[in-house]
Amino acid sequence: MKKIGYVRVSSTSQNPSSQFRQLNEIGMDIIYEEKISGATKDREQLQKMLEDLQEGDIIYV
Repeated sequence: MKKIGYVRVSSTSQNPSSQFRQLNEIGMDIIYEEKISGATKDREQLQKMLEDLQEGDIIYV
């Protein structure tokens, strides 16, 4: 069982550090990050996370 985090901000000018800090406090095994608009449907890291997901893994968003 892995703890998996997913961090997304809407633009490259936004800072995801508070999201990373919260996830690291929980103790993530891996964190996927994207800097892309929520309106965009092609989210490469989200798709990679879902492909890597195994039974029993926990996702934190």
